[in-house]
Amino acid sequence: MTETVTNWAGNITFAAKELHRPSSLDALRTLVARGARVRVLGSGHSFNRIAEPGPDGVLLSLAALPAEVDVDTAARTVRVGGGVRYAELARRVHAHGLALPNMASLPHISVAGSVATGTHGSGVGNGPLAAAVREVEIVTADGSTVAIGRGDTRFGGAVTSLGALGVVTALTLDLEPAYDVEQHVFTELPLADLDFEAVAGAAYSVSLFTDWRAPGFRQVWLKRRTDQPLSGFPWAAPAAEALHPVPGMPAVNCTEQFGVPGPWHERLPHFRAEFTPSSGNELQSEYLLGREHAVDILYAVDRIRDAVAGVLQTCEVRTVAADEQWLSPAHGRDSVAVHFTWIEDAAAVLPVVRELEAALEPFAPRPHWGKVFTTPPAALRARYPRVDDFRSLVRELDPAGTFTNAFVRDLLDG
Repeated sequence: MTETVTNWAGNITFAAKELHRPSSLDALRTLVARGARVRVLGSGHSFNRIAEPGPDGVLLSLAALPAEVDVDTAARTVRVGGGVRYAELARRVHAHGLALPNMASLPHISVAGSVATGTHGSGVGNGPLAAAVREVEIVTADGSTVAIGRGDTRFGGAVTSLGALGVVTALTLDLEPAYDVEQHVFTELPLADLDFEAVAGAAYSVSLFTDWRAPGFRQVWLKRRTDQPLSGFPWAAPAAEALHPVPGMPAVNCTEQFGVPGPWHERLPHFRAEFTPSSGNELQSEYLLGREHAVDILYAVDRIRDAVAGVLQTCEVRTVAADEQWLSPAHGRDSVAVHFTWIEDAAAVLPVVRELEAALEPFAPRPHWGKVFTTPPAALRARYPRVDDFRSLVRELDPAGTFTNAFVRDLLDG
């Protein structure tokens, strides 16, 4: 009998012949080695069918595995289990006086799933979350484990791998000494005469929010590390009250504002771990594009803002430093990331997504792998210069295609 499970937003139902939640590594190895097609669900924070194995396949959740978080204070590293989410990881790392260099906007997502899809935070000097990974441990199709670390020629394809190589059971991440962060929110930043580089570089992490109902940005969120210089922000006025990025949502769900210093993991995300992030009832799309074109990209969206605004809850603009993961949307180029939180109506949203992708086409946008997009596979392949190397790595580690699904096949072979 086919068993089903939904993604985080409930807009996708993943079909599988079996759904398993193994509670031990041995049980996981046995399930994988049976030879059925396998995909891993992660925390389910995806908006497309990247995790679906198909009706004859096996869907694995790693949530029941031991929540390993082994901190090496001398080496400043942490080995984290494949089912652990960032909120738990961050608390335990901080207890040792250490920190991750960056976090995404919500701490509810799994570490393994986040790095596998190229998820990121913000900051002109901050790469995607995968940039902190120094080794990945993968259970391959025969149930054995392969560890691939920096220095291995395969490392560039092993972390942001879309789940196509095997089941990631552990990752080792780089850490640094713990630090505090202040969060300042400003309002009404004009698009006209925007000095994007100055704005994006005004703090350790910067996010711009707009509903595209008018040119410019309703909110700008600056996250300043207290061990770094304080810069002014003359382009917009400080917010008079605590704000939520999605209009109408309660600000109590968000991390503390008004420049109150706090631990890194309680300020870098936008949302508190104990509350529902964003709005919950939504679809999401995101595109990473060359940062040098940021202003032109924003004007390209502004030209179709009437269509965008009609189905939008909020749009967030961030920066991501280049990385070397072969399938990272930030591969080889410093990027501007333009994220859209849509209403929960696929029939209304998809035509706008197509119009948006056409407007961004001159800038070779790379969509986030876990979001809603309609970019044809051939166009995607052309935007990733190492896709052939990744295809070879898939053949090496998974020659029978155990971990390949329709999503991966379309990308590599479509």
